[in-house]
Amino acid sequence: MSRRGAWGVIAVVLLVGVHLVRGGTEEIRAEGPPQPLAAAAPDGARAAVMSLPVSAPGPLPASTPVRVRVPAVRIDAPVTEVGLDAEGWIEAPPPEDDRLAGWFDGAVTPGERGTAVVVGHVDTPNGRAVFYDLGAVGKGHRVEIARRDGRTAVFTVYGVEVVPKDAFPAKRVYADAGVPELRLITCGGTFTERNGYEGNVVVSARLTEVR
Repeated sequence: MSRRGAWGVIAVVLLVGVHLVRGGTEEIRAEGPPQPLAAAAPDGARAAVMSLPVSAPGPLPASTPVRVRVPAVRIDAPVTEVGLDAEGWIEAPPPEDDRLAGWFDGAVTPGERGTAVVVGHVDTPNGRAVFYDLGAVGKGHRVEIARRDGRTAVFTVYGVEVVPKDAFPAKRVYADAGVPELRLITCGGTFTERNGYEGNVVVSARLTEVR
């Protein structure tokens, strides 16, 4: 089955949300990672597509991502491939490598038509991790994905939000808007010792440039 064909099935499995790290040092837990502002929430997929610039590039052919950069919050990390764990959730990168992000290989590659997904830890038992500052991303910020084919797909953020893990809106988050889109996802929201982070920070962006 192709990635595009499999994605609709996987989206249903992911209704429970993305399960990432539930740890973190006491200092990190007390301070907490940045949380998105209410004003940063997406206006809706239709509004995002309607606001695409006239000169927006068309979809790219498939090519695996090798690096993710979000200059506004100083994220600059290598990317590995991740799949689904035994419970049907997207795997996180190995916790021992807290500076590594993971591209979900069951979806399209960044720059293809459809929704590509990149995940990362917010923290680990050793402290802050690769996507700790993801909640500080704002509308208009740029996400740069370096691809194996030598191209860099540049996405512009149109929404940042926290969604509950136990009611993860998979159909909305992973919907195909008819253009190349990207989701960056990590843990967020309220943290408890029993349940860890109760939500996910989701950054939604669309392709606006190819270098």
